[in-house]
Amino acid sequence: MSAIIDPDIRKARTLPSAFYTDEGKFEQILEGFANNWHFAAHKSQLSGRSAVELGHLERMIGESIVLAGGDEIRCMSNVCTHRGMLLVDGSCSNNTLQCPYHGRTFGLDGRMKSMPEFDQVEDFPTTQDDLRIFPSLFWKGLVFTGIKPSGMEACLEEMEGRIGWMPIETFDHDLSRNRCYDIRANWALYVDNYLEGFHIPFVHNDLNRALDYDNYRTEIFDGGVLQIGIASEGEPTFEIPEESPDFGLNVAAYYYWIFPGLMLNFYPWGLSVNLVVPLSVDRTRVEYHGFVWDKKFLGKGAGGDLDKVEAEDQYVVESTQRGVSSGSYERGRYSPTKETGVHHFHRMLTS
Repeated sequence: MSAIIDPDIRKARTLPSAFYTDEGKFEQILEGFANNWHFAAHKSQLSGRSAVELGHLERMIGESIVLAGGDEIRCMSNVCTHRGMLLVDGSCSNNTLQCPYHGRTFGLDGRMKSMPEFDQVEDFPTTQDDLRIFPSLFWKGLVFTGIKPSGMEACLEEMEGRIGWMPIETFDHDLSRNRCYDIRANWALYVDNYLEGFHIPFVHNDLNRALDYDNYRTEIFDGGVLQIGIASEGEPTFEIPEESPDFGLNVAAYYYWIFPGLMLNFYPWGLSVNLVVPLSVDRTRVEYHGFVWDKKFLGKGAGGDLDKVEAEDQYVVESTQRGVSSGSYERGRYSPTKETGVHHFHRMLTS
């Protein structure tokens, strides 16, 4: 069956079930991730540390990468150029990275500094003994990287115009808000669920009370989707400046998704970054990283109990994985008023 998604949502049919169940299709999609920008970290994750391992990227793009400080922030290979040992396990606070296998050392700029027992080696060292430096993109304290990445410009332009007034670069990394969930479902099903507020009244009772469902908004842009959660009366909201296009709105949350699996959830208390990491055709890891702006809003409003919302989402996504794996299901239709974000994602995935 054709995987083409009609650009007219009123006529379109959703993704064929093979996108969620076929191993070959899964691997084909994953290979394309090398061409996308991916979230690396927020600069505050380097606080007190010289280098941080970016473990989520190894599965996403097949490279073990570290975020290194020093004279400038870099995304560089975490693989020793001697025998391939990983250099950093978690994080380190030294200004020199030393391989724990045979002692080769590297500066925070990626250049090899020393290597024991190599005095007799000819034509050594060369630039091939330095660590590979990956492209980096920076926006308001957020760092992005990839192998051969492209296509982030429209996303940053949209975020700058909408939420550029937020001092995101000053947010503090809060380790207590970090989470890691392994889910028995395809990564794209998790994204599908995120990209619509249609399910909120049926799945999230508490979140539904915090948000004005009738005024929930979805906007699509090149490379991503923005959902704006309008607050119910009395719930926490942003103090939006006059220069913002949302001035006068009682916004409780900005939910940004950037292809393929980055979710930037902005609340009055700060930012929750959700990373959707494919593990296999029917297994996904979701990592949460929290960055706090205003502590007085923690535990309140739409961003109050993210653990509960996550558990509710996992239940429906895992159940849907079982459903799409059934021979009784092939594909469905979209709600033109509630599933424009899902439709946009599916068109990107099949383009």
